[in-house]
Amino acid sequence: MADMGHGYGSECHLLRYLGRHRGLLDTRVSAVTGSQTIRWLDFGFDPRGTWPDAELKGMDFLPDHEPAKVAWGAFWPQRGNVPNWDAVACITVDGRDEWLLVEAKAHLGEMRSSCMAKPEGGRAQIVDALDATKQALKVPPDRDWLNGYYQYCNRVVALHFLIARNISARLLFLYFTGDQSNSPQRICPKKEAGWSQALRAQDNHVGFPAGHLLADRIHTMFLPVCV
Repeated sequence: MADMGHGYGSECHLLRYLGRHRGLLDTRVSAVTGSQTIRWLDFGFDPRGTWPDAELKGMDFLPDHEPAKVAWGAFWPQRGNVPNWDAVACITVDGRDEWLLVEAKAHLGEMRSSCMAKPEGGRAQIVDALDATKQALKVPPDRDWLNGYYQYCNRVVALHFLIARNISARLLFLYFTGDQSNSPQRICPKKEAGWSQALRAQDNHVGFPAGHLLADRIHTMFLPVCV
């Protein structure tokens, strides 16, 4: 877990909403996802960090008896930077339980990332997982999911992993507006429109076709730092 900003940053603001503005957060999430109930999962503890909490990673949120939890170990490298979630909830949609996996951003630079796995490590396994997901979603095979928007892409891979195993789940990409910049390089959109160009660039790079398999399970939500 990265060090959390004091009064700024997506992690700080998501924690504020979960702790102090839960009702508003749940209302906004329900409006976007169509959920009737939301139960947020607790994180564990990690005394080794400067912020002593342990994020939920990979498929940690699944019950131990769920076969997909074991299958994930063969599907994705378990060393290095395993996908971690900013928040996880169990929601009900039309009476059915589903997982909600949340990725939050507060400045434009957070959207950009590339795979740092080495060839002698888990890179080949990651490439196989990315390619399998692109094929399932009918994304052109030449779209580069390793560079540029790798974090976004590997979250989509995790969602497809669940759906392919008949585990109902959704992704929520949460974009904060009005954060404070502590660096000239840190561009924090003040309004929803400030995210538009960057999100279009991401969509163009990733290459999802209209109406793809996960189209109704990937949600975008904007949330102000202060209402």
